[in-house]
Amino acid sequence: MKRLLCVLLLACSLPATHAASGDDRVLAAKDAVQRGDRIKLAKQLEAVRGHELEPYVEYWLLRLRLEEADSAELRDFLARQSGSYLADKLRGEWLKTLGKHRQWDTFDAEYPPLVQTDQEITCYALQNRLRLADLGALDEARPLWFVPAELPESCIPLMEQLIADKRLGADDIWERMRRLLEAKKFGAAKITAAYLPSNQAPSAKTLDAIADKPLRHLALLPSNFASSRQGREMALFAVQRTARNDPVQAAQQWEGIKDKFPATDRGYIYGQLGWQGALRHLPEALGWYARAGAAPLSDEQVAWKTRAALRALNWAMVHEAIEQMPKALQAQPDWIYWLGRAHEALGRQEEARALYGRIAGQPNFYGNLADDELGRPIMPPPLPQKPASEEVKAVAALPGIRRAMALFRTDMRIEGIREWNWTVRGMDDAKLLAAAEFANRNEIFDRAINTADRTLAQHDYSMRYLSPFREHVEPKARALQLDQGWVYGLMRQESRFITNAKSVVGAKGLMQLMPKTASWVAKKIGMHDYHPGRTNDTDVNVTLGTNYLKLVLDELDSHPVLASAAYNAGPGRARKWRDAVRPIEGAIYAETIPFNETRDYVKKVMSNAVYYSALFDGQPQSLKSRLGTIAPKNGSGAPKIEDLP
Repeated sequence: MKRLLCVLLLACSLPATHAASGDDRVLAAKDAVQRGDRIKLAKQLEAVRGHELEPYVEYWLLRLRLEEADSAELRDFLARQSGSYLADKLRGEWLKTLGKHRQWDTFDAEYPPLVQTDQEITCYALQNRLRLADLGALDEARPLWFVPAELPESCIPLMEQLIADKRLGADDIWERMRRLLEAKKFGAAKITAAYLPSNQAPSAKTLDAIADKPLRHLALLPSNFASSRQGREMALFAVQRTARNDPVQAAQQWEGIKDKFPATDRGYIYGQLGWQGALRHLPEALGWYARAGAAPLSDEQVAWKTRAALRALNWAMVHEAIEQMPKALQAQPDWIYWLGRAHEALGRQEEARALYGRIAGQPNFYGNLADDELGRPIMPPPLPQKPASEEVKAVAALPGIRRAMALFRTDMRIEGIREWNWTVRGMDDAKLLAAAEFANRNEIFDRAINTADRTLAQHDYSMRYLSPFREHVEPKARALQLDQGWVYGLMRQESRFITNAKSVVGAKGLMQLMPKTASWVAKKIGMHDYHPGRTNDTDVNVTLGTNYLKLVLDELDSHPVLASAAYNAGPGRARKWRDAVRPIEGAIYAETIPFNETRDYVKKVMSNAVYYSALFDGQPQSLKSRLGTIAPKNGSGAPKIEDLP
């Protein structure tokens, strides 16, 4: 530790030009690896000797040479970097190469130390066990067949062995095809179809035609289509595919052919109709679910059966649907809370309170709601004593933290996050809070929040709910009469206070503004000197973001739940998701948002707002009162704000 502290102090004393020069060479090495230029990469490795990111450059070179590198060379790197993120990452990539080339003895020796595995490596490990006559490997491999995703090449021999041993039959093949087609994984479905006997397998052309024009397939069904399994399955696919666009039309088509199918297939389609109807908040959804009977439902389908029952305030069906869930799904906080609400509505107060008690106190949407149901005002725990300077220095001296900071400095944020997360895993609460404090001091706000969130007993909510940039946010929130806690709750969810954050769809800055939205708001408020290059400017971003938030809030009944949904998914969708005829609880509105991302977003923003307000005001809070009630749709008047890209 003393040596590490000395190295840290020495690094701090080096001229800025030296550090910049080293960083430039690392970035040149990164460019070389992206272009596959081994010669340049090897030269850069020599140039970065002694730099914090030297192991990364060495790792990049080894990764390019993985096919021809000998075991001694790889093991030397693993030994020198033992316990590090890069060592585990290289080991995983080496294991994939070993499995691909069937070098099982070396694979057997290197697999046990691996920390982070994936499905490809797991299947190679199962192949190795099967080679050693461990038939339990096939039992463990079988569930992978039913996952609606493409399988890595390493899993294919296991699946083919299961089919050869008749442990997967025709029904299982069709079951996988159904799941893949539901998930729109058409390429994987075509591969799966090849495992059927040739006289049963649908052609790729047929699958493509139905995916493109399902109604046409249904209109042209021959009178004897149901005489073969392929004919029935393709008709089911066409109905399922139609339901994704128009469940009512799909139901009409289904009623004309349903008698040609066995009860299990009829249940399957009614489950599909119920699911797609629930996503659109159709009143027919519960009836379709009821007609599904005892047909097995996927986790997603049974979750939406519950949500459809919530929209209808049918608490008996809410109870029934949650009881129908697999145990792992039932154990999630959302379904514990809603099962408690169902018990309460059905007059079973003790059962309800027991369920609320299981999740009360958890710092999340459902824990907050459970606290409200139990009459417990929400307040953060008392702030702990700040970490001592020696504790912060000790964390700062850790090699993984130093590498992470160097990665952040050189704009390799994704790699920096992974390095940081690897280093803090397994830390006790005191070390986590010291690491969070170090990140905060260096304005790596997302890691400060993430690290403080990991503590188990000793919590610092002022770190979990950081509020940087107060000098920019407070005056604008005050001028626009916006709840500052809500603004911070939204900003925390949008960017974790990374000023140059950019989403995959192009949203930028602290408040994640899309270019078209930013330009529209700038024009709306008369910001004449705005141009797209200013979007990441902190003051400009906060000005535009808070003004847009105010505009959507004013249009949507001044309701923060609706405005939060609008900020993420657009005002048009937020309006559309209201109930058609009656008010509904804000919690039920949030729970029944059909977009997974937006549903999660709204819940987190509103829960964040509770804690920010408690920290800012020093007063107990209630999430349920914030959520309030959502008024029904109002068809009068044209909306002022349409959805912007």
